[in-house]
Amino acid sequence: MTTKQLPGVVIAGGGVGGLCLAHGLRRAGVPVRVLERTRCRTDWLQGYRIHIDPQGSAALSACLSPAAWASFCAAVSDETPGFAFRTETLAPLLEIAHVDGSEPDPARRHHGISRIALREALLTDLDDVVEHGRTVTGYTVRDGRVAVRLHDGDHVAADLLVGADGANSRVRAQLAPDAHRVDTGVVAIAGKHRLGPGTDLPDELLRSPVSVLPRRRGFLFSAVWRGDRAAPVAPPADAPPGFLLDTTSDYVFWAYADTAATFPEHDTLVGLPGEQLQALVGEQIVMWSPHLRRLVAGSEPDTVRPVRMRSAARPAPWPSGPVTLLGDAIHNMTPMAGIGANTALRDAASLTRQISRAAGADAVSLCAAVGEYEREMFEYGFRAVAASHRNAALAGSHSRIRRGVVRAALRLADRIPPVKNRILEAMS
Repeated sequence: MTTKQLPGVVIAGGGVGGLCLAHGLRRAGVPVRVLERTRCRTDWLQGYRIHIDPQGSAALSACLSPAAWASFCAAVSDETPGFAFRTETLAPLLEIAHVDGSEPDPARRHHGISRIALREALLTDLDDVVEHGRTVTGYTVRDGRVAVRLHDGDHVAADLLVGADGANSRVRAQLAPDAHRVDTGVVAIAGKHRLGPGTDLPDELLRSPVSVLPRRRGFLFSAVWRGDRAAPVAPPADAPPGFLLDTTSDYVFWAYADTAATFPEHDTLVGLPGEQLQALVGEQIVMWSPHLRRLVAGSEPDTVRPVRMRSAARPAPWPSGPVTLLGDAIHNMTPMAGIGANTALRDAASLTRQISRAAGADAVSLCAAVGEYEREMFEYGFRAVAASHRNAALAGSHSRIRRGVVRAALRLADRIPPVKNRILEAMS
């Protein structure tokens, strides 16, 4: 009786999806290496928190080592505040009281966590797997195996290369050269309003996430985030000062979105200081509720950043083989649905299952397992892309008729308990 040889997997990129996949493969006993371009574990700093939905939680629970899962659970904030749609005067359109109810299993709950804390949890137990300062620039396939090319001219051999190297993926550029991203024409400006003694914001903005859909133009989202229970890692000495990378304080995150043409200096937004970005948003919401104006004006300028909304176009399928893609490398989407990271986590769990089949007793080849993953991933991944694109399109729409129809539908749903219950079930 012959022993089935385990495939060796190389993951290009140590982001959310890539690290989750590394955990899953390691738990399955599959040899894995993560080649990450940043030079140390504290280089990957982003200042906003992230929402993990039950699908993402289930993927993390299935893949992470016990210590990494415990680290994740210790860092999350587990409030279940529901959500609300409101007008620009903060009048209610639709309000759901809470989502998770009494669900006791953290693998089936919604969670909030800072990106820094999530990164630290994902790095737990992977010191001998993640290789920092290793940028993948391309690959060569020969006799069914992959020679992964690095920026310094070095090569790494693998049975499977997984491109998890983000929206500007080098792996995707070679595997699917027709794949590209489209500019939605929508821009968001986001910031953080610190909470503390004397906070002058109404309960409507503090008890649940809020989506503001005004009658004429624009869109604003806000959500309360509670600080990490403990600082997971000290920022590096050269980290920028200010509130952006503070993960221990409570704050309201907000993001205003509209067409790029709405902003007179839209071509140069990236280089504008926070104060000027706040002023641009202030001009757009001057007739809105004073509470919303105060939310934006009272934010700390160093936290205010512009985001250009881009979205992946669905490429033609490629023949399945020893190279595949995961997360933003294939189905990059706008943040307007809040599901990008959760979709990458779903990728990681799905690919872990398929590779485990090829590595186990099942009579399935690695190529066939990868093909099954890609078939599933293309369907749910680009459904998520379409959902986020629709939300971005609504934010950028100046059609009063379209907005009026959506607002009327939300008001109607709010008044019909069975409809609200179905929305609640879908969110749960």
